[in-house]
Amino acid sequence: MAKQIQAIRGMNDCLPGDTQIWQKVETILRETVASYGYQEIRFPIVESTDLFKRSIGEVTDIVEKEMYTFADRNGDSLTLRPEGTAVCVRAGNEHGLLYNQEQRLWYMGPMFRHERPQKGRYRQFHQFGVEAFGIATADIDAEMILLTARLWKTFGIDKHVRLELNSLGSNEARANYRDALIAFLEQHLDVLDEDCKRRMYTNPLRVLDTKNPEIQAVLVDAPKLSAYLDEESRAHFVNLCERLDAAGVEYQVNEKLVRGLDYYNRTVFEWVTESLGSQGTVCAGGRYDGMVEQLGGKATPAFGFAMGMERLILMLQTLECVGELRRDVDVFVAAMGDKASIQAPVIAEQLRNEIAGLRVMVHAGGGNFKKQLKRADKSNAVVALILGEDELAQGLITVKYLREEKEQVTLELAAVKALLATLIA
Repeated sequence: MAKQIQAIRGMNDCLPGDTQIWQKVETILRETVASYGYQEIRFPIVESTDLFKRSIGEVTDIVEKEMYTFADRNGDSLTLRPEGTAVCVRAGNEHGLLYNQEQRLWYMGPMFRHERPQKGRYRQFHQFGVEAFGIATADIDAEMILLTARLWKTFGIDKHVRLELNSLGSNEARANYRDALIAFLEQHLDVLDEDCKRRMYTNPLRVLDTKNPEIQAVLVDAPKLSAYLDEESRAHFVNLCERLDAAGVEYQVNEKLVRGLDYYNRTVFEWVTESLGSQGTVCAGGRYDGMVEQLGGKATPAFGFAMGMERLILMLQTLECVGELRRDVDVFVAAMGDKASIQAPVIAEQLRNEIAGLRVMVHAGGGNFKKQLKRADKSNAVVALILGEDELAQGLITVKYLREEKEQVTLELAAVKALLATLIA
């Protein structure tokens, strides 16, 4: 027997028992962003490697350690997309969507990072992202945070997430703070681990993100980013907080929140949870006003967020917030005799045509009546329609209830259609 081939580690199959949950979550996401006037954009899975080096930053874990990068047959360096924001900007620049325009866009699909696989985190994962371009004011920052708050209420997990906010200020303010932070860290080299020492000169703000408790204890005395904010960024952040206060959205200001990507400025935010064990991020984003220009476009303000869908679905399952799922099959059609089996798909087509949304499965593959009823029960259909040749000759169909203790009934086709319409009402 040939050796069985298995999926690549960290790249998981989504089986029929799980796809219904995914479909429900995807539907809620689509309907929510549509209610705010956002439009879907779709783009390739493979991009030029330079796109991510220039946008994310070469001295980041994603670019240094996690990207799936390869040379194609022409020798060009290509990368499976590790995130969506840079790709969205590339597409916007390429197709003239951004300069002197306002765009509200969303996307959903697979991303790829070579991380250590763990529960809720995979090497092929799915991300839902929302981006807005051409709006420099804090009202769009607030709108997106309100949008995410609405999602948590819709999913029933709003009591299990917490909003953290920070402002990184302008690029100049951030550079000044960077110098002050490096000077502070140089005084504590004996405490820093190798990873923090490596980052200290290339991306020192990421040191604030360390999970090492000894270093976190030292960072209590580190200079505060808020002390280095420019007045415009300070006013922007105050306005954002006022808008969230007015909308009744609770938040915590976390001055150590810097995000892992180089392109952020001013507002950054995360929704975090403790419901999956240790604290984890459910959704995160912020402002990235310099990226459009950095990737060859005209200067354009931008704000966005993304969430990992595997982690969101894991959270919904853990908290038992998945809710009721749509049935795969409403009606199973069984047939007794050759003539009846020929008429079965014809009647099923009539039912699908006349009752929008009705899900009808017709038995296939032969077999006796008992076997067909077993398959009907296994399909989880609510009722089985039994087509006998004698009954069909009289225009009659038998309806057998599979989930209720009711007597089966034999009805004319019109009455059967009326009965089945109530299943999806």
